[in-house]
Amino acid sequence: MNRFTPGVCLIVAMLAGGAAHAQDDTIRIGVITSLSGPAAESGAQMKAGIDTWLRLNGDKVAGKRIEVIYKDDTGTQPDIAKRLANELVTRDHVDVLAGFVFTPNAMAAAGVADQSKTPMVVMNAAASSLTARSPYVTRVSYTIAQSAKPLAEWAYRTGARRVFTVVADYAPGIDAETWFNKTFTGLGGKIVGSVRMPLNSVDYGAFVQRVKDEKPDAIHVFLPNGQPMVAFTKAYREKGLDKANIRFLGGEGWGDEDVLKAGGDSLVGIYSSGFYSYTRPGADNASFVDAFGKTVNGRMQPSFLAASSYDGMALIAKTLAKTGGKPGGAAFMQALKGYTSSSPRGTVTIDPATRDIVQTIYIRRIDKRDGRLVATEIDRFDAVKDPAK
Repeated sequence: MNRFTPGVCLIVAMLAGGAAHAQDDTIRIGVITSLSGPAAESGAQMKAGIDTWLRLNGDKVAGKRIEVIYKDDTGTQPDIAKRLANELVTRDHVDVLAGFVFTPNAMAAAGVADQSKTPMVVMNAAASSLTARSPYVTRVSYTIAQSAKPLAEWAYRTGARRVFTVVADYAPGIDAETWFNKTFTGLGGKIVGSVRMPLNSVDYGAFVQRVKDEKPDAIHVFLPNGQPMVAFTKAYREKGLDKANIRFLGGEGWGDEDVLKAGGDSLVGIYSSGFYSYTRPGADNASFVDAFGKTVNGRMQPSFLAASSYDGMALIAKTLAKTGGKPGGAAFMQALKGYTSSSPRGTVTIDPATRDIVQTIYIRRIDKRDGRLVATEIDRFDAVKDPAK
């Protein structure tokens, strides 16, 4: 009678499960996102973007059915994200890992992807170093540097010479400060002041007053998405920086519906850089916005998170079609090379050297048109790669 140690039994069970999955007609995508906790709205946008792609394109690729398995990381919880990634790979036998609102969670899961050789498609987390964590990681969102550098170039080109930078004191804010300041001073501009505000700040009046006292040409701001943006913009108006002709320069997210609704007319005239706003023109975006509305029963408009998640599904489907639906990290990453696609945000490609997205970054101004706020695209930088690489 044969006897096996528990470790051998576990290996046999995993191999048996993998063999069974390889023979079935289902492609499983494990999505780790924030469905509860403080970032639940971001997770809802991500899920709705994925569901919208399925609404428009169906749930089949290469003759196999797509099954999406959602896991809730509850927020910035790298330990939870790592555990969920392990469960998805070893128990659910997913072919692809995807999602990730936060960089620490994505970094933790990338270790699992690397060890298991599972393709991982990042739909938001924006730290430049993330795709260097494993050769099995690609990204369809953006990096902070990719957005900040064009904004600094545009600011200098349009007359700004003295800028004050104000960012939230966490990794994305520091990335924004670093790349804006580096680019702007490299062109000949001067940073007259830089402030890193505590992440839990709710009253921005003192910070804005410091900016006003320096009398810069512009203020560059990076804050977490949502209410912090609204509160800071209102302080900017209340302190009269707009009347002092100090231009407001922000990053991605300022054209999202939750910010536009909450900020109202206080947002009119501010500038931002980013890859997507639901008010952008074009047939591809109109079709996406319409389908997204049906997905969520009109509860909300798509944010940049929804657009990148929608594009993430497009990338997964197109890449798996090239492999004939066969699972396997090496085949997936090889098929990914040369990826290009039209999107609600414009044309996107994946850099074969870095596996990061190459895309158009738009400079936008918030206007009020026909009674509603819109992010008007006034300039663009095409085929922008992540400058950190």
